[in-house]
Parts: sequence; structure tokens; C-alpha cells
Amino acid sequence: MASLTWLDNLRNDLQAVLDRDPAARGKLEVFLCYPGFHALVAHRISNSLWRAGFRIAARLLSQTARIATGIEIHPGASIGTGVFIDHGMAVVIGETSIIGDNCTLYHGVTLGGTSWRKEKRHPTLGDEVVVGAGAKLLGPIEVGRGAKVGANSVVVRDVPPGATVVGIPARITEQQPMGEPAPEDRHWKRDATVGAVDVVMQRLSALEAEVAAWSGKSDEAPDEDPMVRGGDPSTRAQRLKVIEGKE
Repeated sequence: MASLTWLDNLRNDLQAVLDRDPAARGKLEVFLCYPGFHALVAHRISNSLWRAGFRIAARLLSQTARIATGIEIHPGASIGTGVFIDHGMAVVIGETSIIGDNCTLYHGVTLGGTSWRKEKRHPTLGDEVVVGAGAKLLGPIEVGRGAKVGANSVVVRDVPPGATVVGIPARITEQQPMGEPAPEDRHWKRDATVGAVDVVMQRLSALEAEVAAWSGKSDEAPDEDPMVRGGDPSTRAQRLKVIEGKE
């Protein structure tokens, strides 16, 4: 994480908004109208107060910024340069969170803790991480450089660099060649239920085919999306042949 002056961080945060938000039309607009930028400015001041030992003043400033922006950042959190909090409403960043340079967080993101002990209990984000709207990252996990977290995902394990994770709990869907391979932990293996045949829906399809046979109706084309109905690609006509003993 770069060690820059307050003014350098201000410039980088302004530029980050211009680079990543097509709606931003200029630095003056960002300076006056972007709550994510305002929250970062307030945090950099409150973080300085926190590290200097003025804890109550730091908390008062962070709470004032929370009321004004809808973004809650604990003054003890460490945030790199060039960070962009887009929209930002309901973003919560805990005390021991660490956010690297050039990260992007959308509204509703939570970097939360899972312990009541006074220890490192919040996530660490590497550089250039993108966290989608509503995602919840819980515990002292590490999200590697360039990783992407899908909207509304719940992440409770470390994420390797360059990976894209989605779901509840989050699972890897894509791995960019940025370094470490996906961990061997079973949590990160492909969900065994993906693409599995749904036995109940398969039986329902067979019963529908049997009713169709009794009524003398037989459609040659499938009447449903096979991926929705248990993943069985067979048509109704093929199922009828099986039921009637022709195959």
C-alpha cells in the first residue's frame, strides 16, 4: 500500500472516480457531489486523529460522515490510495479492515468481523479488488490482488489473486492467470449440485409424459428449458418412446 501525503491521496481518489465512473463529468462535480469521495476524505482525517491517539474525536468525525454520506468507515481501518466507493449507501468498513490501492466498492458492501476479541477480525483486500453491490466479506480473510466479488455474495474464505467469486457462500467461477492457483480447500471446488440431475423434476417430467401418452398427445419439440427442469435434455417424444417400450 502506497505511503502518500494527504494531498496525493485526495488527487488519486478524485482521479479514481473520473476513471471508473462514466457519469462523472469533472473534478469539481466529484468534489461537491460524490458521497463516496466525501467519506474517504473524512476517513483520512479521522484515521490521522485515531493514530495520533485522539480516539473520541476520530469517532465523532466518522459518525458525522456516516450521517452525511450513509457510509460507515471505522477510523481505525486502513485504506489505500485511488479507492472508489460508488454510490456508497450502507457500506460498512470495520476497524481492522485493510483496503489496498485502486480498489472499487459498490453500495451495500460490508467488510465485517466474526469475533468479539480485540484482534484482526476484518477482511484484507489486495490492490485492484472489485466488490459488487451488497457483498458481505466476513472475518480476517484475504482477498488477493485483482480479485472480483460478485454482487450479494457472502465471502468467508480467502480469495486467490485474479479470482472471481459469487454465491452464498461464495465460490470461484473464474481464475485469471495472476499468480496463485485456486486453493485445494473443498469450499472452493465447483459446487457438486451445479448441473446435477434433479430427481424430483425428472420424475415429474416422466409423469407428464405418461399423462400425455394416455391422452394421445405427443409433442415432438421439448416444451421446457432442460436446464430449468432438472437438466434432462430429452424431448417429450423421446420420453414417450421409453415409457411405451419402443426404446
